[in-house]
Amino acid sequence: MRMLPPLTELRAFEAAARNLSFKLAAAELGVTPTAISHQIKQLERYCGQPLFRRRPRPVALTWAGDQLFPVVRDGLDTFGEALTTVRAGAASGRLRITATNAFAARWLVPRLPRWREAHPRLKLDIVGTDAVLDLKSGETDVAIRYALTPPRDGPYIELVRDTFLVVGSPKLIGEAGKPIDPAALGTFPLIEAEWPPGDKHAPNWRRWRAAALRRHKSVPDLSSLAAFSFREELHAIEAAIAGQGLAICSDVLVGPELANGALTALSPIRLSGYGFYIVHRAGHPKEASIRAFIAWASAMV
Repeated sequence: MRMLPPLTELRAFEAAARNLSFKLAAAELGVTPTAISHQIKQLERYCGQPLFRRRPRPVALTWAGDQLFPVVRDGLDTFGEALTTVRAGAASGRLRITATNAFAARWLVPRLPRWREAHPRLKLDIVGTDAVLDLKSGETDVAIRYALTPPRDGPYIELVRDTFLVVGSPKLIGEAGKPIDPAALGTFPLIEAEWPPGDKHAPNWRRWRAAALRRHKSVPDLSSLAAFSFREELHAIEAAIAGQGLAICSDVLVGPELANGALTALSPIRLSGYGFYIVHRAGHPKEASIRAFIAWASAMV
C-alpha cells in the first residue's frame, strides 16, 4: 500500500513553490497564509527535511523542495487531465507549445483550424518566442526549435528542414517573374533579416553573394546595399510580400506565397537552412497528448 501525504498538503506545497509566496498560494487556494504554512510544515515533517528557506525573504525552495516541486506539479496536472478526460468522455487537456515567432505565425497558426478538427478537446497554448524555454523546469510542454543540429534536452523529431532563396513580389518586379542576374539584384531595394553576428551559417546577403560567386564572375556587395534591415524575420517576410524589396526567405515560411504567386523565386542559387525540431521532456506526464501533436504536425508537412 502506498504511503502518501494528504492531497491538501501537496496542493499547498505546489501553489507555494510555483508562486514562491505563501500569501499568493493562500489567495489562490482560498485559505489563510497560516493554513498554507501549517500544511507545508506537515509535509516537511513527512519528508524529514525543510522544503523552503523562509529567511531572508522572499521564500525560496531548498534542494529537497526543488527536487519535489516538478514531480508534484506534473502529478497534479496529470490528475486534472485524467479527471477532465473521464468527465468529458473524450481526449482533452491543454498543451503549451513554443515556437519561433516566424514559424508560429506563418506555419503553425494557419494550420490550427485543422488541429481543432482533429483534436477538439485538446487545447493549445501557443507561445511565439525566439528564446529557448526550459523543458525541464516546465516552462513549456513542447518546443519547436529552429537549429542547425538536433537539440539535446529531450526526445525530438525533425519536422522539416528549410532552404533559403531570393524572392520578390510582382508588385516590385512585375508579373513576368523571370530570374534576375545576380549583378542586377542591386538595382532593386534589398531587405535583410538580422541573424546572430557569430552565425556563419546565417542566410544573409553576404553568404548568398559567396554562393553566387561560385557560379558568376561578378556579384556586387549586396550586403552593403540593403535598404531595410529587420530584427524580426517575420517583419522582413512581410516587407517582401508588400513589395518593399527583395529578400532571402525560408521556403518553409513563404511556401504559400510561392504557391499563389504573391512571391516569386528570382534565382536558382539557394542557401541551406536549419531544421525545425519538435522536442519535449522525456517521461512527460502529457506524453499521450504530445504524441498526438507530433503525429498531427508531421502530417501537416
